[in-house]
Amino acid sequence: MMRPSDAAPAPPPESWITARRVTRAVADPIERFMHISASSGIVLLVAAVLALVWANSPWGESYDHLWHTPITVGIGPWVFEETLHFWINDLLMTVFFLVVGLEIKREITEGALSSLRRAALPIAAAVGGMLVPAAIFLMLNSSGPGQRGWGVPMATDIAFAVGVLTLLGKRVPAALRVLLLAVAIIDDIGAILVIAIFYSSGFDVQGLLPVGGGLLAMIVLKGAGVRSPWIYVVPGLVLCGGFLQLGIHPTIAGVIAGLLTPAQSWFGKEGFIKTAREAVEEFQQKAEDPERDDRDLMAPLQKLALARREALSPARSIEHALHPYVAFGIMPIFALANAGVHLQGMSFAEPSSLMVMLGILLGLVVGKPLGIMVLSWLSVKLGLCVLPPGVTWRGLFVLGASAGIGFTMAIFIAELAFTGSELLGVAKLGVLVGTAAAGALALTVGSVVLPREQPKSITDISAGDLESTASYWTGEVPPPKAPTRDGFQVRM
Repeated sequence: MMRPSDAAPAPPPESWITARRVTRAVADPIERFMHISASSGIVLLVAAVLALVWANSPWGESYDHLWHTPITVGIGPWVFEETLHFWINDLLMTVFFLVVGLEIKREITEGALSSLRRAALPIAAAVGGMLVPAAIFLMLNSSGPGQRGWGVPMATDIAFAVGVLTLLGKRVPAALRVLLLAVAIIDDIGAILVIAIFYSSGFDVQGLLPVGGGLLAMIVLKGAGVRSPWIYVVPGLVLCGGFLQLGIHPTIAGVIAGLLTPAQSWFGKEGFIKTAREAVEEFQQKAEDPERDDRDLMAPLQKLALARREALSPARSIEHALHPYVAFGIMPIFALANAGVHLQGMSFAEPSSLMVMLGILLGLVVGKPLGIMVLSWLSVKLGLCVLPPGVTWRGLFVLGASAGIGFTMAIFIAELAFTGSELLGVAKLGVLVGTAAAGALALTVGSVVLPREQPKSITDISAGDLESTASYWTGEVPPPKAPTRDGFQVRM
């Protein structure tokens, strides 16, 4: 028998019950899908395939015409006109990089990068995963027009990479997923530096004024205790415009804004509980007053809303709020606008085209896992770091193969490296083929070398390993000394 508490809540007042049932029937499966870890990667894949099919269909011209549609923004004499492709790659991707900046800030303040001991292994792995692919590309493209694309195979797509590990299910230990996220975050930092330093278009000193003004406004607002993110939109736009005028890609403004976002909560968990109780008690007292005015109830509700907003840091709250829009909106739109490579007429007769294609393909599929494995192994042998408990060298190779999934960031760098060049299509095709090959390699090797599932109970793993597995990334206790894994001696 169903209890009253088990019954579905009544629909909101003044709602149409039939329409609400239809809405929930559509929305509920979508919400469940969005909570699956690999779902954003699936949406991204669908968008990429759709772009590729569309660009090579009989309606391929409409694909190009759509993204070259001019869009004008401005008031009076201040008018700015650019193509839809520009607004996606420069404005929408700035929001993507804002989330990247927030993730970097979180990892530095409280995550896997908050101490040198915890950050040593992911830093070593990420550096190897960037240097070796770039070196392989430059070996094949030491001169000529293709040389500029050395930054393309350095990138890792977090959504796709995490999606691959999710598809491996219980074979992947939690520590390996955390390590992949840390490596991908450092990889993003490297990509941001590469974009800012090597893929900027000239330097116009007139952009220094808006850049300085936007930064100063953000710093002053932060120092004044302004916590609402909407107040920072205007100086953020000024910062974007300044970087664009300066000759540096405006997405860097998103990273800076993310790094400047406060990472400490005001109320905290305890403060939220205390304030919430006081607000509820005040609300109850006023609600029970027979002579009350409903406007009197606003004060405790506003106090409760403030406590709720400040229970977590602005960085965490903004990242949580923007993540679904970035994962299920901005990134698929970017893929749809940029993954449409025209295969008809693409020729590899020119040596530079073939070398760019091979450089990106080998950089992602071979260079990424090789670089991650070699530098990680050297760092461990030198005693600079240890493998997290539960992570084996076989698992680290699977991580390296997953990191070879470049996609979003790799295509973004290709757009910057080969703008207006015939090599752009070849570079994008290399990214798509390399990403698919790296994902297939990670899934195949992971299915073969990783155990079917991790230990489930305390009888399957020692108490010491349980404690060290949980505490390695939190920094509460040091990891175990000198375990042997897969024939390698892991040293402190």
